[in-house]
Amino acid sequence: MHALHALVLARKVLYLGISDAPAWVVAKANEYARCNALTPFCVYQGRWSILDRSFERDIIPMARDEGIALAPWSVLGGGKIRTDAEEERRKQSGEGGNSFYTSEWLRTPQEKAVCDALEKVAGEVGAKHINSVAIAYVMQKTQFVFPIIGGRKVEQLVTNLEALEIALSDEQIAFLDAASPIDLGFPHSMIGDGSTNGMLNSSTGHVDFWPRAQPIKPSRKAEV
Repeated sequence: MHALHALVLARKVLYLGISDAPAWVVAKANEYARCNALTPFCVYQGRWSILDRSFERDIIPMARDEGIALAPWSVLGGGKIRTDAEEERRKQSGEGGNSFYTSEWLRTPQEKAVCDALEKVAGEVGAKHINSVAIAYVMQKTQFVFPIIGGRKVEQLVTNLEALEIALSDEQIAFLDAASPIDLGFPHSMIGDGSTNGMLNSSTGHVDFWPRAQPIKPSRKAEV
């Protein structure tokens, strides 16, 4: 942290970010920075999508507590988020898909089920692309989310822009969560995520919870 702070003092960088590190490492580094008048990390970059929600176990709670922004990558699941019609078109054309993480570009049954849920929500909000809903999903689950999204085609850029005009309701986000469940594991499964009383604490008394800061959502959907 001393070396990184020196870069800030030298005006070689303005802000510090950290990528793909455990939550405890970020929290410990930032606490050390605060105790020693150094520059803390203000943004975290890591893998997160509706297809892989493990990011939500410790990284998001840490980011909320630290007040840092999130720059998730693989928001579109490495290209696995697509409709049945799109997958069939790729089969027929021989285009295939992204195989950076796995040699199999076709979706699994679970991935298809998640895409079906995205397609349902896309119909409800009037979105033209399920990828737009997938992007809006991560942007509206917590505050200060700035997805890292690549693109090779103009239509992909249009899809990315459409995500900025989609406002998902709490019910729609809960529906998408249910389509892609995550086992938070111990101790989260026992004590909760801090937004409500956990199972063991619910009988000990009433606790008032400070409302969480909410992400900014578009007030209306514009034509893209």
